[in-house]
Amino acid sequence: MIEARTTRALRAAIAAIMLLVAGWAGLLHAQSMPEPGDGAGNNIAVQLLADGPPVAGKHWTLALHFTPKSAAWHGYWANPGDAGEPMRLQWALPKGWNAGDPRYPVPQLLDIAGLANYVFEGPYTVLVPIAVPEGADVANAPPISLRLDYLACTDKICVPERAKLTLYPGQAKSDARFDQWRADIAPDLDRKASFAIEGKQLRLAIPLPASADVPSPHVFIENRDLVSYSAPQSFHRKGNFLLADIPLGAGDAPQTVTGILKLSDGQGVRFAADPGVVPSGGTVVGASAAGLPSVWWALVGAFLGGLILNIMPCVFPILSLKALALARAGGEESGARRDALAYTAGVVLACLALGALMLALRAGGEQIGWAFQLQQPAVVVALLVLAVAITANFLGAFEIPGIAISGAAGSGSGSFATGLLAAFVATPCTGPFMAAALGAALLLPWGEALVLFGALGLGLAFPFLLLGFVPPLRRLLPRPGQWMVTFRRILAVPMALTALALAWLCWRLGGVGFALAGLAMAGLIVFGLSLFWNPALKTRRRSAASVAAIAVAVFALAIGMPKLVHPPGAAESDVIAAQPFSQAALAKARASGKPVFVWFTADWCLTCKVNERTSIEREATRVAFDKAGVVPMVGDWTRRDPEITAFLTQHGAAGVPLYLWYPAGGGAPQQLPQVLTPSLLESLAQGTAPGTGGSARPEAG
Repeated sequence: MIEARTTRALRAAIAAIMLLVAGWAGLLHAQSMPEPGDGAGNNIAVQLLADGPPVAGKHWTLALHFTPKSAAWHGYWANPGDAGEPMRLQWALPKGWNAGDPRYPVPQLLDIAGLANYVFEGPYTVLVPIAVPEGADVANAPPISLRLDYLACTDKICVPERAKLTLYPGQAKSDARFDQWRADIAPDLDRKASFAIEGKQLRLAIPLPASADVPSPHVFIENRDLVSYSAPQSFHRKGNFLLADIPLGAGDAPQTVTGILKLSDGQGVRFAADPGVVPSGGTVVGASAAGLPSVWWALVGAFLGGLILNIMPCVFPILSLKALALARAGGEESGARRDALAYTAGVVLACLALGALMLALRAGGEQIGWAFQLQQPAVVVALLVLAVAITANFLGAFEIPGIAISGAAGSGSGSFATGLLAAFVATPCTGPFMAAALGAALLLPWGEALVLFGALGLGLAFPFLLLGFVPPLRRLLPRPGQWMVTFRRILAVPMALTALALAWLCWRLGGVGFALAGLAMAGLIVFGLSLFWNPALKTRRRSAASVAAIAVAVFALAIGMPKLVHPPGAAESDVIAAQPFSQAALAKARASGKPVFVWFTADWCLTCKVNERTSIEREATRVAFDKAGVVPMVGDWTRRDPEITAFLTQHGAAGVPLYLWYPAGGGAPQQLPQVLTPSLLESLAQGTAPGTGGSARPEAG
């Protein structure tokens, strides 16, 4: 509640600055008027017109026709958005006559310095129905008067306008323009929509025939402060419903949601929504669909993304496993093919399983993204145990029959297990090509999304698949021999470093006690494995008492570890004084008119950490940011954060890293490449950024 009040106060302060400071001269002029005029000389002139004379017992339509004195001026919808004011009407009507709610055309979305405004540019007309009672003496009805207060703005100044308008019912004449004005008004849907609040999203199911064309939808919500006006909206079609997902604002949950659904420029429908079930899934439409690659291009992107993962920093910890498996492929042909297929099956199955689980959790309302498994302390402990066990295996502490993780005699089960582990550990970070493909997978139907995850796994496994089925490539590898034993021990070093990195991640997720408990569990399990599968140890040591003692100790640790989870505070930037990301903080920073750099990172994302050390956390970057007045902001996704997950999804990103540059003075952000160069941020701050080609693209937001 305090956060909501703070956001309202911030928005009110921004509006006050725009209205009182930028429009000071206009305010003085408005305050000097002794009495409102007829509105003809205002910056936006207004006329009160009637659609012919009134008829007793029927509704009579009046029009407020607004005409700006130049194209620079705009007026506001019933909900003005982040800044502005709606018009206020004070009617003086004959006794028994009643004015209904004003009916508006479809408004336009205007972004000024990061603030989203719902406006009308150019001439526009608002219709007001007047209920005339039965038996009213319409020929001798007294005059109708209206005192109207409204706001006229440009992108630099806002002026409160006032007008006192009078109309004589008995003298009203028909106006041919009413036919067009009625056509411009957003008509009411004949069916109720439904809405649900899930997490930090307002979800709408608006009834709309499947045959209706919706090239550029946008929902203008009439409830003040219910949604974030500047946040991107996403749309799906499911049967005869249009589904909309809109980030929430600071307002309280309402009983009814009303607004206008824009179908295309100038065309839309007015809806009212009651609480109800909003289905998930469907086909992406609108700007989100336009920004998605075709399914075929997404498949290519997923395959190439998986292929490039083989050389990305986030895959480095498991390269030792793959190197031994590749060397083992130099043997006889049938074994090499068997190992290649088993490894590929493990990789693809792991990618499909992770993708299906993520899609299922998202369909259930969870705000998660790619690599969500590394946000779970229990999963990281399991990976720590695996890394310690593989390190011990490389050092010869044990040999599990039939598994052959170390690269001894090849086996299908060992290659399959290696493939599972490779995919599980190798996919936290998104690389080139992969980002757009996985972003599409979050929005596509289930079947197409799973095909993309399968293509990602196939790309990751493709080099090993080639070696298994192309003998000339296998002949380039050294023959298996005694050298592999030495090589295996050398590869224990990077695996030990991987274990240390996972222990550090355990500390970041759960604190010192949690990390120490994870290391103790790994040590106990390795000790148990060495008791049974170390050829140098005698059988008599494999006693039931030893097994029971180790099992009890591991079980006790597993039960007690959740109570040890006490995450430390967020890691502070070393050089760049970045503030934590939130939608409210981003809106405030953009409203300041300064350039804003936002980066999303996680402690388990090696690509993120490399970029931070080489390109972000640099003294040269800090100096360039200070000179340009750049506002740096960081979103830490190490632990689950629904707000960050929703923001990533809105920008077509399935995971981290994500880098966004918001230019000074407002405007759409530029999405930067996922691998940053040291000079890129300095160049952006200096306003001389080199072309980034297809790696950077503008985003709606």
